Amino acid sequence: MSTPGNGSVLERVRGLVREVAKFGAVGGLGVLVNLGVFNLIRHTTDLQVVRASVIATVVAIATNYLGFRYFAYRDRAKSGRTRELALFAAFSAIGLVIENGVLYTATYGFGWDGSVASNVFKFIGIGTATVFRFWSYRTWVFKALPETAGPEPEPVAATVPRPERRPEPAPATN
Repeated sequence: MSTPGNGSVLERVRGLVREVAKFGAVGGLGVLVNLGVFNLIRHTTDLQVVRASVIATVVAIATNYLGFRYFAYRDRAKSGRTRELALFAAFSAIGLVIENGVLYTATYGFGWDGSVASNVFKFIGIGTATVFRFWSYRTWVFKALPETAGPEPEPVAATVPRPERRPEPAPATN
C-alpha cells in the first residue's frame, strides 16, 4: 500500500484490496455517523432536509479524517499536515456537494421528501460521492510514500595500500 506502483501485479492488487477494505471500514463508520446525525437532526429539529444533511456530512467528514489519517492511510506520508488537511477539506467539500446535490434534486426537484425517500437518496448521494472521495484522497491527499529499494548497503572502506615503512638508518657513531 505504501508503494505507488512498484511490485508484481498480484502484490499491487492485494495492496489495493487492503486499501479498499480499510477505506470501506472507515467509510462505513462515516456512513453510520452521517445517517445517524442526519436522522437525529431531522427528527428533533425543524431544519430543512438538505441543511440537516449538510450538518451530518460535516460531522462525518471530521470522523472520517481521523479514521483515514490514523488507520486507513497511517503508512502514508505524514509531512505537510496543513497541506493534507487543506486538500482533505477541499475534496470533502466537493464530495459534500455531490452527496447533497443528489438529495437536493430528489427533494426539491422531484418532491420526494418523505423520511424513507430522504434516507434512500441520502444513501445514494453518499455512494456517489464515495467514488470521488476514494480517488481524490488516495491520489492527492494521502499520497503513497516512494518505495525504498531496501536497506542501503554500508559503504566499504576502500583499502589503499600503504607504503612500506623502511626503517630509518641508525645515526652514525664516530
